[in-house]
Amino acid sequence: MGHDHEGQRVSRRTVFAGIGSVGLGTLLAACGGGGSTTVTTSTGESVTPQATTSSDMAGLFEGANTCTLTADTTQGPYYFDADKIRSDIREDRRGSRLRLAIKVQDSETCRPLSNAVVEIWHCDAAGLYSGAEAQSTGGGQPGGGGQPGGPPPEGSAPPSGAMPPGAGGGDMADLVPTDDKRYLRGAQVTNADGIVEFTTIWPGWYRGRTVHIHAMVHVSNSRVLTTQVMFDEALNARVFAGQPYAAHTGRDTFNDNDDIFEESMLLKVTEEGDGYLGVIVFSADSDKDGR
Repeated sequence: MGHDHEGQRVSRRTVFAGIGSVGLGTLLAACGGGGSTTVTTSTGESVTPQATTSSDMAGLFEGANTCTLTADTTQGPYYFDADKIRSDIREDRRGSRLRLAIKVQDSETCRPLSNAVVEIWHCDAAGLYSGAEAQSTGGGQPGGGGQPGGPPPEGSAPPSGAMPPGAGGGDMADLVPTDDKRYLRGAQVTNADGIVEFTTIWPGWYRGRTVHIHAMVHVSNSRVLTTQVMFDEALNARVFAGQPYAAHTGRDTFNDNDDIFEESMLLKVTEEGDGYLGVIVFSADSDKDGR
C-alpha cells in the first residue's frame, strides 16, 4: 500500500476467525461509523474488542494533559496489517513480560480519543520481526545490505517494496509479509478513557537501532500518528542480562546514539509481578491539521 492510500481502510480482508480476533479493516469500518464497535466473527459470535483497563491506571496517567503533539516517526520497513485484534501478542516468544498501557488523547483538546485503533509491532529477543524473518536476519535485503541479527537501520536501504526515506508521508510502503508468523503484532481499540493495554515481551535489539516498539494510531479510516516508544537504558541492561536476551550479544546502538530517540518517547516503567508495566501517553493530531 503506497502513500497515496494513506487514510484508506487498512485492510479489506474479511472478519478473522475466532473471538477477539477480527480483521483490522472491519474494525476500522465499525469504529468510523459512529456506533458500537461490536463486530461479528466468522464463528457467528458478537465481540466488542474494547480495551478493559484496570482502575490502577488512573494514577499512572496523571499529568497527561499537556497537549504536546507526539513526535511522528518512520513506520520502518516492517509494518503491515497483521489482521490481529488482540491484547496478548506474545504467542510463543520468550522474554520478560511487559504490560504496555497507552493512553491516546487529542493533541489540541487533550480529551481522550475513544474508539481509536492502536497497533503495535516490535522484534523479539533475537531481533526478529514476524512476517519478515528472512529480511530481519539480513537474508532479504537488496544489494547484500542485510545485517545479521536484525534489520538494517531504518534510514538505510529498505526491503523490496518499500520506499526510501523522504519518498512520502509515511516514508516507507507497507511490507508484503514473506512468512506467516504474526507474533509481537496486534491492535486494540481505545476505551472511553482513550486507553489500550497489551501484554507482550520486552523487545530485543538489532544493529543500528536502540530498543523500541513501533505504534500506529488510526482514527476512523485515517492513520493519524506513527511513532515509537523507547526504554530507559538501565532497565534495558537489567533485562538483557537474563535469558533469552543474553544469548544475543554485540549491541551497537543505544538511546544516546540512536537517530530517532527522543526523551518524550520513553515509557514510564515500573516492576509488576514477574515482569514490568510500561505506560505512555500519545497526543495525536486526530483531525490531521498539523496541531
